[in-house]
Amino acid sequence: MIFRSKSTEETMMIAKELAEELKPGSVLGLKGNLGTGKTQFVKGICKYFDVKEVVNSPTFILVNEYTGTDNEGKKFSIYHFDLYRLNSAAELSVIGFDEYINKNSIVLIEWPELAEEYLGREIETVRFDYGDGDEERVIEVN
Repeated sequence: MIFRSKSTEETMMIAKELAEELKPGSVLGLKGNLGTGKTQFVKGICKYFDVKEVVNSPTFILVNEYTGTDNEGKKFSIYHFDLYRLNSAAELSVIGFDEYINKNSIVLIEWPELAEEYLGREIETVRFDYGDGDEERVIEVN
């Protein structure tokens, strides 16, 4: 499925629609160049799950944790990773990456290639790219 977003708000709306499919235990990789809307997409997912914290990129700290609420009012963790600054999959072991992936959390990973290598499997992915105009983004859900 391919979406074309013409604004940050549209990117967030697309994410909110797709968030309906996510549930605790989901792991989602976000692939795309810098500035293609990955963090805005995470903001939309977090909005869907009624996250109260400020959502921003964890580029310099690797992971942000948010508290989401499902449709039944049950609270769960949303972990937002940015693995851009890591050099190898082995570094994920050092940060205890395995502990974040569980049935009580949703894990959103920007630059997920090292996570896939570490886990030994592909994960569900959303791809982001620049569109035709300055603000347009192409979002492809596999």
